[in-house]
Amino acid sequence: MNSSDGRGRVVALVPAAGRGVRLGESTPKAFVAVGGTPMIRSAVDGLLASNAVDEIIVMVPAELVQTAVALLPSSAPVRVVVGGAERTDSVRAGIAAAPQAAYYLVHDAARALTPPELIARVAAELRAGHPAVVPALPVVDTVKSVDEDGIVTGTPDRSALRAIQTPQGFAADLLRAAYATDIPATDDAGLVERLGHPVRTVPGDPLAFKITTPLDLRLAEAVLAGAGFPVAGVR
Repeated sequence: MNSSDGRGRVVALVPAAGRGVRLGESTPKAFVAVGGTPMIRSAVDGLLASNAVDEIIVMVPAELVQTAVALLPSSAPVRVVVGGAERTDSVRAGIAAAPQAAYYLVHDAARALTPPELIARVAAELRAGHPAVVPALPVVDTVKSVDEDGIVTGTPDRSALRAIQTPQGFAADLLRAAYATDIPATDDAGLVERLGHPVRTVPGDPLAFKITTPLDLRLAEAVLAGAGFPVAGVR
């Protein structure tokens, strides 16, 4: 993609500094291989295959910067910077590394099988004038709220609930403003919501699931082994 068409520079930020203890691996999660390829590489390959980004900034632990550089394509517009102890610290580092961006896509390395078409969909919605865009899937399980003793306190109507994926897309000024605060949130859109800005949803994709547990890793391996799912852009 080339931003010389005047539509604004799209920069993808890939937080990959987390340890991922729930995955049960000795290697930081983003560097764990799925189908023979580290998740960090598969996530970057998917972003590149989308043809929707001008640059990719990958945030990793300081001691793994050179490892990441060696894993990622040298001929592509990809840069590696030092991330932080928390995900929010890493995203802040990515924002600081790309001050000329008009739009940011924040994409979890652990969503390594995300189809390029989904990435392009989010970017297209940004360009269409929506300043905050997230992919979403309907919640299929019944969800309960519980108290500190594990007693059910309510059953939300799942028809109004969505499971949110990445990449999450934002106008650059909006994401910078969101990260200028110290408000806690579990995702980037949560920070934007706290500022009172509407967040638009677009249809997500089951393949954009987050590889967090050993079972997720087995599922991803099965997908890449040819379990009937096309995964474009993932080697």
